[in-house]
Amino acid sequence: MEIVVKRSARRKKTIQARMVGGKMEVLAPASISDAALRVHIEKLQIRLEKRVYPKDDLHLSQRAEALNKRYFQGSLSWKSIQYSSRQEHRRGSCNCAARSILISSRLASLPQWVEDYVIVHELAHLIEPNHGKRFKALVNRYPLAERAIGFLMASETLEARGG
Repeated sequence: MEIVVKRSARRKKTIQARMVGGKMEVLAPASISDAALRVHIEKLQIRLEKRVYPKDDLHLSQRAEALNKRYFQGSLSWKSIQYSSRQEHRRGSCNCAARSILISSRLASLPQWVEDYVIVHELAHLIEPNHGKRFKALVNRYPLAERAIGFLMASETLEARGG
């Protein structure tokens, strides 16, 4: 990825990166050292690449493993977790018998914390197949669950309205 650095005396603290014409444009204070800027650029480049390049099933598998360790003490196992472009109305699904999870590919473009909520939701189905109290308690281990539900409701409402 080609990187273009623009320094400004007016910029005092913040460093910003954005994609412009296929190049990563970095806006930085004139006073920052080259070494310090290099560290920031590496971090910003990773973040931008995640936005530019679509997420894949390996990404999904790694997120599920991390969330399993964090919220289920690593106790869950599954045979597969993958994106599905066929899930137009569902966010995800879990086949408990086959121990397979599908996540709508629409979620790959949403913020990671929202996608994480859906992964936790589907992982919880490996323990509790219904949406009862026990299931809700499992899902609510994820601290951003309520916020993610609100985000999904709002984005789905906007999508339904064509906006």
